Amino acid sequence: MQLRYTFRIEPGPGQRIALGRAFGCARVVYNDALRAREDARRDGLPFPKTGDLSKLLITEAKHRPERAWLSEVSAVVLQQTLRDLDTAYRNFFDGLKGKRPRMGAPRFKSKRDNRQAVRFTANARWSITPGGKLRLPKIGEVKVRWSRELPSTPSTVTVVKDAGGRYFASFVVETDGSEVLPGTTPEVGIDLGLTHFAVLSDGRKISAPRFFRRAEKKLRKAQQNLARKTKGSSNRKKAVVKVARAHARVTDARKDFHHKLSTTLIRENQAVHVEDLCVKGLARTRLAKSVHDAGWSAFVGMLEYKAARYGRTLTRVDRFFPSSQICSACGFKDGPKPLAVRDWTCQGCGTVHDRDVNAARNIKTEGSKVAAGQAETVNARGAQVRPVSVPAPRATRTPVRKKQEPTRSCRPTGWVQAGIPSL
Repeated sequence: MQLRYTFRIEPGPGQRIALGRAFGCARVVYNDALRAREDARRDGLPFPKTGDLSKLLITEAKHRPERAWLSEVSAVVLQQTLRDLDTAYRNFFDGLKGKRPRMGAPRFKSKRDNRQAVRFTANARWSITPGGKLRLPKIGEVKVRWSRELPSTPSTVTVVKDAGGRYFASFVVETDGSEVLPGTTPEVGIDLGLTHFAVLSDGRKISAPRFFRRAEKKLRKAQQNLARKTKGSSNRKKAVVKVARAHARVTDARKDFHHKLSTTLIRENQAVHVEDLCVKGLARTRLAKSVHDAGWSAFVGMLEYKAARYGRTLTRVDRFFPSSQICSACGFKDGPKPLAVRDWTCQGCGTVHDRDVNAARNIKTEGSKVAAGQAETVNARGAQVRPVSVPAPRATRTPVRKKQEPTRSCRPTGWVQAGIPSL
């Protein structure tokens, strides 16, 4: 499996100019290739191949006065830009075919984008010096803040500049994925929430850090300071960087919390069961800011790849499984319980439940069944877990008072008159 290790780098003043030149050349080649393909599509011509674009926009363009500065950067960076455009088109067409989630068509890049990046492959002859510096072609040796050792020799390195003006080196490392940790707790169920970020089936509760909420006052002041600056001025550019760095600190703190908690859970448990939440749906409610601040999707993604790396099992329980409505002791379901009900007593066995701990235990039970390949129609105690299907409300039909001409639509005539679209 492939892993990505990212480290902070500290280029000097001249190296920053060289990196800025590389970012600009890569952006120009990307936009030229995108324009060539869009013009071909508009004129009904065949789709230009990457090899032809490389010859036209890189090799031959270097001999023209208006593009002579392309020779000042590594050619591998420019060729990799064309491959990135191919990947963007491939993902776009796969989304249209239903092979992956839909995404927009490739768009032109701007020098005002928050993120600038260039990728160096093995052909670029980049290396890590014995002194621990990163040697890049036509840029020089850049100082790296190493926080840990790389498990193997990296295949590519991507140099990234974020909106806060920080530089990073991202290494792609190939591993065999056979790092198996010694056995510990058999399994655990996790109930994700907002008051407590995670509640475990063994009763432990991890409080929600709420990094964005805690930094909201400072962020508001920085954004108000930005709003007072004159557009186009140097002071406004400095204020933009300050706002970006303030947001970056919040993002880094949240990511660090996710990494530490996910690593702990994977190391302690052989199997981890978590609910498959509909984050997109919750992001449209009044809880949207708190949901984004929690970052559930990023956390579950970390659990997923770390489980694959260390030989653990990760199970996603269906989002329609009523984990909060069923008694984890006897399996009795005695009616709906709104979010305001945090503690309740089972009418079947009399057990007093904490809502979140009970949900985590039910997720653990259901996750074990899903991992074993059993049906999800009943709980381990025999309780029904699938919600009763509710028929969709019928559309209001407009009464037809006079004879209508036959239409080719499969909709009833009254629906056509009411303006209801076809399914």
